[in-house]
Parts: sequence; C-alpha cells; structure tokens
Amino acid sequence: MSTHTLEEILHPQSIAVAGASSSTATQGYGFTYHLLEYGFKGKIYPVNPRYQEVLGLKTYPSIRDIPGSVDYVISAVPASAVLNMLEDCSQKGVKCVHLFTGRFTETGRRESAELEQEILKQARKSGIRLIGPNCMGVYYPKEGISFGYDLPKESGSVGLASQSGGGAAIFVELAALRGIRFSKVISYGNALDFNECDYLNYFSQDPETKIILMYVEGVRDGERFFDALRQAAATKPVIVLKGGRGESGTRATASHTASLAGSMKIWETMVTQAGAIPARSQDEMMDLAVSFYFLPPIPGPRVGIVGGGGGPSVLAADECEEAGLDVIPLPADIREEVRSRGVPIWDWLGNPADTSIMGDSGFTSNDMLLLMARNQNFDLLIANIHEVALSVKEGTTLRRREEVKEYIKMKKESSKPLMIVISDKSLGTKGYSHWRWKLTAEVRTSFMKANIPFYPTHERAANSARTLIDYYQRRK
Repeated sequence: MSTHTLEEILHPQSIAVAGASSSTATQGYGFTYHLLEYGFKGKIYPVNPRYQEVLGLKTYPSIRDIPGSVDYVISAVPASAVLNMLEDCSQKGVKCVHLFTGRFTETGRRESAELEQEILKQARKSGIRLIGPNCMGVYYPKEGISFGYDLPKESGSVGLASQSGGGAAIFVELAALRGIRFSKVISYGNALDFNECDYLNYFSQDPETKIILMYVEGVRDGERFFDALRQAAATKPVIVLKGGRGESGTRATASHTASLAGSMKIWETMVTQAGAIPARSQDEMMDLAVSFYFLPPIPGPRVGIVGGGGGPSVLAADECEEAGLDVIPLPADIREEVRSRGVPIWDWLGNPADTSIMGDSGFTSNDMLLLMARNQNFDLLIANIHEVALSVKEGTTLRRREEVKEYIKMKKESSKPLMIVISDKSLGTKGYSHWRWKLTAEVRTSFMKANIPFYPTHERAANSARTLIDYYQRRK
C-alpha cells in the first residue's frame, strides 16, 4: 500500500467542478460529463453562479455554498478567479485542486508568473495541494475519473505522468488500440506544487502500477529527479520520453509548460545511468510499453522469424540484425523434423522461414513457429502476417483466421516470447469497406484479446526486443 500523499488525494469521496457548464464546447462541461460517464461513485458538485443545473446535477454558486466537505476540486475557472476559489476551498476542507486553468508562467508574462506564485503561496497556507496548473489532470478509470472522451473504462497496470495533457490523452487513445490499459494517468503541466519527482515516487510505490511511463519537458531539480528516477527504476520498468530536444522544441517547451530544456546527450546519459529507458519518440515509447506489458522477460537475442515472402524475409533478417538480434541458422533438428514430415524443400528452409515457397506441402507457418517455440536454441519468435497482395478473399480469410487461432494456441502452450508483425496502414474512406482491411482489423483485435503484442514493422519489433533484452540483463 502506498503511503504517498497522492494516495489519499486520488481516492476522493467528493469532487467539485468549478466552472462547470452546460456548453459542450467547454472543459467545464467535459470534466462534469466524464465523472458521470465513467461512473465516479462519490458526490459530484458542479459549481457556477450562472447555472441552476448542469447535466441534471444541482449546481452551486460557489464552493463555499456546497453542503458538507469537498475532497477534490477541478478548476476550469479563469486565472483571475483562482485565488478567490482557493479561499472558498480552504473553508471546505479541500485536500487537492486540479488546476486545468492555464495562462500563467507559460505565457512569459511577469504578472502571470507572479499570480502563479501567489496561488502557490495561498494553497500552502491553506494546506491544499495542487496538480497543475495548465494541465488535464487525472485519468483513473478504476475511480471513475477521466479527462477525455472515449478513453477505456477498464483498468490496467501502466502508469503515465505527462507534462502534456493533450499528449497524454492521445497516447491513451493510441495505446488502447494496442491493448494497453492504464492504472492512472496524471497530466501535470507547469508542476507548480507536485512535480515530476512526486509522481515518480508515487508510481514507484503504487501497487496498481507495474510499468511507469513519463513525458517530460523539463525538471525542477535535476539531482532530486535523478534520485527519484533511480529509485523507481530499481522496482519497475520506467520509460521516459523527453520533449524539447532541439532548438525549436526547446522554444516550444518554454511556451507550453514554461520548462527549461537541457542537453539531450546529458539527459539520455542521466536516464540510462538511473536504470530507466529513454525513448526517442511517442512510437518508441508505445512499442516499449506494449512489449513490457505483454511479454515475459526475453532471455537472449536469438530470434526465429516466420512468415512473409522472399523479399520481406530478407529485410526482416536485416532489420533484426541491425537492432542487435541474432538471426541464427535453422537448427539441424528442426530441418530433420521438416524432412520427416515429407516436405520436399526441407533443405531450402532457413531462418527467416519463408513459408511461401512450400506450396501445398501441408507444412505451414504455424507448424514452423511451433517447432521454433519448442526448440531451446531460440529466445524469442517474430511472426510476420502481412497480407500477400495477390491473395483472394475467400482463401485468405479462411487461412488467416485459422493461422491466428494457431498462433493464439501456441502462445498458450509455450512461454517463449512471441511478437507479431502486422500492417497498420492508414486508409482513405473507401478503404475501410474493403475485405482485406476489415480482416486485418479483425486479426489485430484477436491478438489484442489474446494478450499477444503486435507491431507495424520488423524494425520496431526488433528494436523493442533488443531494449527488453538489455533491460533484463542489467537487472540480473
């Protein structure tokens, strides 16, 4: 059980939305709607003197007018109204205020920065903790708290602390398409009170979180951050994506969350020395999250590759080797097994196994993958199920569905790490009605339900595998 201050804050019995609204174009509406839609079980208090009711809920002129105590407040009021709101919060025993409210230090204006400091001073005087300002706040599906529409209502084991609110929402949406579910996501913006170190410390203690992700633009205290990162990485995988890596990114960072960016080389060295994993892009962070979420520890680099035609097999071998994996020759005992099954081209097959050359021999990609899964010479397996351009609908659909069933069966019977490479090509509107892309979506969904990770390219699968191998070897 976590003893961190955030543990109590993130389990409120009542939430007030200051600036609640009936206008669907406002965040005051959105935050109120999400509490209802995601099933928050505590009391919900919309606050706005201009309304009697918001979304069917009685609405109060001010926080001071709410009967009883209030644990948590979401602020969607203008910056100029925050100090008065905090005064009301102090009268109601509020433990924490999430300041969606922005236009403070990030504007670069002196008066806005001074107001931000006044807000911090008043909050501390009243014993109120702050998330933000200039942030989307908390997505905690288990508690029924969300900052976005159509995010999964199911919980998982990934925790994300993100300095960007919009970036966090997009990441959750995309991660859901790969099967990831989250314990909590916290967008923290300008980090006026709680900062990146606090969230790292919290997630490292949180029993609901097994994997920690971070999007960081800048840190308040480099030495403290290194210590927090090292402590967190000693207990769980921590993947960190840095924003503001170049000159233009640094300028954008300053106007986004008023953070100071530093040398990228120094940053990556610090993250690595702390035992965490630096990601260079959102795609890389996604692939790594998927890999840690679904795969068991990968003991070594020896990879078996199955599926695809001649050219794709060659490129798959190249990309795996370039990532640092070992594409070993097909073991003699597997060749002998293939020969004993009457496959006439048994001596042609290798690793990668280009099963497109086997014709009607009755020996399939699934058969080869199963042999590799049972063979001690392979540490992990990668299966390529990209569509063949000349396939016809009926045969391909039947074959692909059977193939997927066999892969899922093999995964249940074998503990060997299995990664799937399957297309995620974007489509024009007309493309969504084509049988081939419907089938691809069906296949991806099947793998997702079976907890089998998939990747759009061999390169991305291989790079993720290599990172996991290095991580688990360091852990030893």
